[in-house]
Amino acid sequence: QVQLVESGGGTVQAGSSLRLSCAASGYSYSRHFCMAWFRQAPGNEREGIGEIEFDGSAPYTNSVKGRFTISRDNAKNTLYLLIDSLKPEDAAMYYCAADQGVGPGCGPYNYWGQGTQVTVSS
Repeated sequence: QVQLVESGGGTVQAGSSLRLSCAASGYSYSRHFCMAWFRQAPGNEREGIGEIEFDGSAPYTNSVKGRFTISRDNAKNTLYLLIDSLKPEDAAMYYCAADQGVGPGCGPYNYWGQGTQVTVSS
């Protein structure tokens, strides 16, 4: 059973940077595996930010938007999301998700973390 735990959220000033973490456990290294970041603000639909697909070799980023950078620390089994130049509209609950389907490609994501809240002060 894949388990995901996000951390790193908080209240930050507009214009600053923030790095979120997602610690993963319970997945098989030998199988196809994807991890992704999503966010959801009150009253809005959940929005995908980016994902990384692993096929047992080097990971690559399928899609990353503008000010967001996704990276992974293999030794720590942790996925990161770096958000640069934070804006008030970046305030949301940020979620990490995982998919250990057969691939190729990623999704649907059937494992989710509890989320970490990001608040941006202007």
